[in-house]
This record gives sequence, C-alpha cells and structure tokens, in this order.
Amino acid sequence: MTERKIRVLVAKPGLDGHDRGAKVIAAALQDAGMEVIYTGLHQTPEMIATTALQEDVDVVALSVLSGAHMTLFPRVKDLLDKQEMTDVLVTGGGILPEEDIAALQALGVGRLFGPGTATADAVDYIRSWYDENRGDRAGPSE
Repeated sequence: MTERKIRVLVAKPGLDGHDRGAKVIAAALQDAGMEVIYTGLHQTPEMIATTALQEDVDVVALSVLSGAHMTLFPRVKDLLDKQEMTDVLVTGGGILPEEDIAALQALGVGRLFGPGTATADAVDYIRSWYDENRGDRAGPSE
C-alpha cells in the first residue's frame, strides 16, 4: 500500500504568455513526489476551477505575471468555494506587491511566492499545509 500523493494543479490564468516559472515549479513539485497537473497557458478562472474539481486536487497553484493577480486569485478562490472545494489550497506566485499579497491572504489565499524563491520553499509549504489540513485524506492509491 502506498500513500496518496498530494495532487497539485499548476495553472497560468489570463493572457500572460510567460510560463517558465510555472514549468519550473511543476517540475520541482513532481520531483518532490507530488502528482502535478499543468494546464498550460491562457486558462480562464472557470477552466481552472473545473479542472480542479475534475482532477480532485488538493492544491491550486497559480502563476500570474500579468498584474491581474487581484482579479485572478480571488476569482479562482471564489469559484472553488462555490464548488464546495473550500478545503483546497490556493497558492502561487508572480510579480506581487507586498500590500497585494496581504490583501489576497486576507481573502483566504495561501502563501504567495515572488521571483527568486527557492522551489524547495514552495515544496515545503505545500507539504506542511497538506499535513495540517488534508493529511486525513492519505491512504491507499487507487
């Protein structure tokens, strides 16, 4: 019997076409033993929330470099909440001013990461969050 892997959806919402960071974090999470679903570029919040539901993910990690983070993060969080996925972590990164990070976290978004953050920090954060919040889901893989 093996433990259930942490399932992470890595998504690039909006029109931003820069996906290097998303691909780097997706590879780091996968290398750390997590199951990663990468949506690719130009995803709408609705597409992301639908995929999160269909894939039964534990975490949605958004990469936003376009400056639209104050719209995209809350919209994805709201759509997940409406699908009764209130126990899914919404996290991510991008070019995010400190005051915006605080505002997003006040809305229920998890820790957010800026450029230059070590991938190990994101891996450790997701593992820690999962152990504290969803560890009871661990069990045999299907």
